[in-house]
Amino acid sequence: QVQLVESGGGLVQAGGSLRLSCAASGRTWSSNAMGWFRQAPGKEREFVAAITWSGGSTYYADSVKGRFTISRDNAKNTVYLQMNSLKPEDTAVYYCAGAELYDLATARDEYDYWGQGTQVTVSS
Repeated sequence: QVQLVESGGGLVQAGGSLRLSCAASGRTWSSNAMGWFRQAPGKEREFVAAITWSGGSTYYADSVKGRFTISRDNAKNTVYLQMNSLKPEDTAVYYCAGAELYDLATARDEYDYWGQGTQVTVSS
């Protein structure tokens, strides 16, 4: 079993930046795709970004492309989401997720492990 714990959320003004972290613990974790999703009130949980185990490939939702950057440090078992030029519509609970079977995954049902989420609020 793998446990994921997100941190780094908070309140920021539009145009500001935040860096989310996701620390993994539990059994040996390797060769996994990792991703970030978000869920705004009253909306479905949506894909934000994903990264391969090596970090060599990444994929982003169109809504965050050019503003968000996903990265990972396998030595620290940690995945990051750097969020710049934040907009009020980025307000949501952000979830980290891990996939065992996929090199790069964008669909919710491709992920096996989920964190508890961290709130990001962007004020206008």
